[in-house]
Amino acid sequence: MPHQDPLPNANVTHRLVPSPAGRIHLVEQGSGPLVLLVHGFPESWYSWRRQLPVLAAAGYRAVAVDVRGYGRSSRPEAVAAYRMTELVADSVAVVEALGERSAVIVGHDWGANIAAHSALLRPDVFRAVGLLSVPYTPPGGPKPSEVFAGMGGEDEFYVSYFQEPGRAEREIEPDVRGWLAGFYAAFSGDTMPAPGAPDPHFVSPGATLRDRFPTDRLPSWLGEAELDVYAAEFERTGLTGALNRYRCMDRDWEDFQSLAGAPIPQPSLFLGGALDASTTWLADAIEAYPTTLPGLHSSHLLEGCGHWIQQERPDEVNQHLTAWLANLPT
Repeated sequence: MPHQDPLPNANVTHRLVPSPAGRIHLVEQGSGPLVLLVHGFPESWYSWRRQLPVLAAAGYRAVAVDVRGYGRSSRPEAVAAYRMTELVADSVAVVEALGERSAVIVGHDWGANIAAHSALLRPDVFRAVGLLSVPYTPPGGPKPSEVFAGMGGEDEFYVSYFQEPGRAEREIEPDVRGWLAGFYAAFSGDTMPAPGAPDPHFVSPGATLRDRFPTDRLPSWLGEAELDVYAAEFERTGLTGALNRYRCMDRDWEDFQSLAGAPIPQPSLFLGGALDASTTWLADAIEAYPTTLPGLHSSHLLEGCGHWIQQERPDEVNQHLTAWLANLPT
């Protein structure tokens, strides 16, 4: 069912709180134990609009942030300011600024990585972790840039394409709204290219990423007004802050060498889309959860669902989240 209302929930509070980079913008609703919601690329706090009221009604203080580089949060110029250790510091700063001592952290896409590493580095603050779409893979292994460079044959993997500062921006920023619409459609369960069509995760030589995006349809979860909300934010901020996260992957690999193979022992939850490449390519990571996530409560793949899981399937995600939260030790 299409969702046309850009702001379905008016009972939220917008705040700016101090962080190591300057400020983090957050949106909160409800009272009770803190649940911190961290978005991915290319989104904002707004990707959690269908979770905030449900978590609040279930008795939680639900807080969705704009990650550093996005929205009304600070956007440092240095690429290194977007390394994972800095984003974990932001997560901790938000908890402290809200006057809390601990939180459950839930992330989607890059936010899942931020949530996982926040739990890994600061178990004293993050008592449980929920991961959406992107499975936990412990630090270590081969250098990321070398892995990505070897994917796709003659085609270039999108993560490699994002590495050079300014390159992806030149593609995206002349038509932010159109690019976002295509990107969301390319990885949604109901609008993604058919099996056998050119894979939108890859760029042909001399082409652009958007050449493989659908251009004639929006996903059922994304109304025109909702797309306007996303487009307006990125038209204002540009994409560099968001893309700089990809440009720090080798730095993260170096930063976390001492934690190679480290498990996350806290209570955890994983939700993924059965049609999402993040879950099919990383199927081995999901199979390794008994070792890497020994506190795992449950892991669910939603049939017919693509990458934007909490927006494609808000009711199912909300049911899984609230059931998991209710079972956490207090």
